[in-house]
Amino acid sequence: MEATEKKKTKPKYNMWQNTWYMVQTAWEIHKPVIFLCIALAVVSAAGTVAELLITPAILGKVESAAAAGELIATIAAYIGALLLLRAAQAYIKNNTIFGRIETRTTIINRISLKVATTSYPNTLDTRFIEQMNNAYRTVSNNDAAAEAIWRTWTNILTNVIGFAVYILLLLELDAWLVLLVAATAAVSYLASKHINEWGYRHRKERMEYNEKLTYIRDVATGRSYAKDIRMFGLANWIEELYAKTLNMLHAFVIRREKAELWGNVIDIALTFLRNGAAYAYLIWYTLEHGLGAAQFLLYFGAVSGFTQWVTGILDKFGTLHKQSLDLSELREYLEWEEPFNLESGERIEKRSDMPCEIRLENVRYRYIGAEKDTIRGLDLTIHAGEKLAIVGLNGAGKTTLVKLICGFLDPTEGRVLFNGKDVRTLNRRDYYALFSAVFQRFSLLESSIIENIAQRIDGIDERRAWDCAEKAGLTEKIRSLPKGMYTHFGRSVYEDGVELSGGETQRLMLARALYKDGPIIALDEPTAALDPIAENDIYQKYSSMTQGRTSLFISHRLASTRFCDRIIMLKDGCISEAGTHDELMRRGGEYAKLFAVQSKYYREGGREDGSEN
Repeated sequence: MEATEKKKTKPKYNMWQNTWYMVQTAWEIHKPVIFLCIALAVVSAAGTVAELLITPAILGKVESAAAAGELIATIAAYIGALLLLRAAQAYIKNNTIFGRIETRTTIINRISLKVATTSYPNTLDTRFIEQMNNAYRTVSNNDAAAEAIWRTWTNILTNVIGFAVYILLLLELDAWLVLLVAATAAVSYLASKHINEWGYRHRKERMEYNEKLTYIRDVATGRSYAKDIRMFGLANWIEELYAKTLNMLHAFVIRREKAELWGNVIDIALTFLRNGAAYAYLIWYTLEHGLGAAQFLLYFGAVSGFTQWVTGILDKFGTLHKQSLDLSELREYLEWEEPFNLESGERIEKRSDMPCEIRLENVRYRYIGAEKDTIRGLDLTIHAGEKLAIVGLNGAGKTTLVKLICGFLDPTEGRVLFNGKDVRTLNRRDYYALFSAVFQRFSLLESSIIENIAQRIDGIDERRAWDCAEKAGLTEKIRSLPKGMYTHFGRSVYEDGVELSGGETQRLMLARALYKDGPIIALDEPTAALDPIAENDIYQKYSSMTQGRTSLFISHRLASTRFCDRIIMLKDGCISEAGTHDELMRRGGEYAKLFAVQSKYYREGGREDGSEN
């Protein structure tokens, strides 16, 4: 079982590949950081060697009864050199900070760009989301792998240089001593490597507990849930849930600490053996060969330093191995396969007056992990310039159908054709550019109102923005704001920002869709927060503004879509009825019955799902 788990969780890239990736990334972003890290390693090692030599050199002068001037000159030379080396070390170290941070923040931008531009189905895939969280962990702070790897490699190079100098000194004593120190340190490294691999294999379990705790904290402290928690007395339940999850995390940490304990015990035992044998040999060698005080001090320091260099090399390689595992997660995320032709595919030239026909042929769609299809064997042709309404009860598949039409999803079976061409073969970004859409769930940037309408910072046509706001019924509100169109939305970024009501926010979204001026209009219940009269008013405005354009109107309020050329009613992912409003009413089917129930709601009061109070 463990062998299978190791095989499944083996990282895609090894330590050397990930190091080269970071070097290439830094070469693109901030070349000096590479050379500064190398220089820092050289200067740091030189300073440590100077510290080793200074005391034996002074003691040697004393033993040889050197003149006072010579002794002072020796002390001054070594101290001066040491001060220069340490000053250079501090200066270079400070200058590496900016390059390390700039490289890491650039990678953060790449991670964010990936999630913002990836194919829509990836955002529904829990594996992709998990990989994204792992990637963000790699760049989350100054000690995360994407920045810390530079310090790790600097330490490795420092240790390697020191190792080379010290080994030349110790080889004058006995090569077996060098081999003993190196061998015991290597075993310590293998134990450390095993611990790192254990953590990598169980990273998903750790992430799951951390994500649960974060979610519970957000619910407990967020404003969105404050009223519900107090109204329904959920505080104790949330506290118990948090404690239960914390206990599971605690149990995981105990398992991890037990795994690390054995590695630490092995490391301590080998360190005792290594240092004890080295010092015992040095004492014996001094007694047998009569080393002077200066030489004894030099070799004693060299033995102690050599063990530290070897341990440092292998310890930092253990750290590098752990960082490499995180960097492999990062690279696997950035290279996550894109199911859509986002950069390739047949190009589409967008024109606001271009005829757009969309045809669905035997389309089925099933969400990842679902047991049944949401859309089942659906055939539909949306003619160029047609106003099509899609209606149905909640869960009928209306939103999923719109996502298929807009190209956010590809059918599990069947095809979606745009002007006779399979959408899968088209450049997906060009296809998206054809749609001016407003969905049930949307987001607004905390920037000015006009920037939210135009969805850009530069090159905004203010007259056009005002025209779109007027058509969306938002001009009166905008004129009442302190800075008009340039008033900031939201208060998280700007202290002078304003909050809009739900209805005003949806009108702003409608203005944004109008500004885009796509040849296809898609409204997926964007007016749900408005009252029926306001919704009908906006839909009628859209009807007059979209003459000649292919238009989709999705609503659960049947009265708002009567103006459409054709209405299709969805039920369980299939088209149950289709026709104009008058045709469907004459048939007396489900559409007519639901329309009658909703009409009664507005006359007498009731609920829009078809039931009365």
